Amino acid sequence: MKRYLSLATALLLALTLTACGDKNKDGSTNKVLAKVNGSVISSETLDWLLKEQVPPGTPVDEALRTKARDHLIQRETLLQAARAAGLDKDADIKRRMEYIRDEQLVNAYLKDWNTKNQVSDADVKADFDKRLAEAGDTEYKARHILVEQEADAKAIIAKLQKGAKFADLAKASKDPGSAATGGDLGWARPGTFVPEFAAALKTLEKGKFTTEPVKSQFGYHVILLEDSRKAAVPNLDAVKPQLQQAMQQDALKKHIDDLVAKAKVE
Repeated sequence: MKRYLSLATALLLALTLTACGDKNKDGSTNKVLAKVNGSVISSETLDWLLKEQVPPGTPVDEALRTKARDHLIQRETLLQAARAAGLDKDADIKRRMEYIRDEQLVNAYLKDWNTKNQVSDADVKADFDKRLAEAGDTEYKARHILVEQEADAKAIIAKLQKGAKFADLAKASKDPGSAATGGDLGWARPGTFVPEFAAALKTLEKGKFTTEPVKSQFGYHVILLEDSRKAAVPNLDAVKPQLQQAMQQDALKKHIDDLVAKAKVE
């Protein structure tokens, strides 16, 4: 069984759980599980706690039910002590309890919305195809040298045109990730790079480098294309869980943003 609920949550539950002896909608009463100083704990509360805290598939035997019952008795005893100490009247504690209560309701709403608005297999397939189209069917093996000033990039290009080795000049690159390997970026699709870099890369012939500096948000690049090849197409089934999760998160975020945008905030 999971670790029992914290005292703060227990205080909250004291306000929300139906006590044993209260009438149900059909007029019946819950079975009494225990009484603590006259305060009733219902068997329905025990059943709820086990359902909430025990992982699915875990057998609920009498020992576990006894342990849960002991927890509820301890919890009720502590609640009574907290009330006797006047803590339920403390403004900060009341505010915290209200916040936790509302947080539970918000989480329940988000879970309910997700359940009712699941991303379909067709949506996942469409997004997968779109991503593939945007990524292109070719991947490139490139090197680059990144510098801060355009003049420095032009000086590097001039040296390359005179026969200097790209890997040697790349040691001065601002990009620490590739400077130590001669500017090597490995095999990648254009979509991996910033747009300006990707556009320049696709114009190069094998073995050629850019004759003009390529400006991006990072500085100025000199790019060398070493090779290109047909990109392997990933299997949809292999990436589907991650893609579906990301799409579901995006859909939920959009829903929340839409609700906030429509809300009258003063």
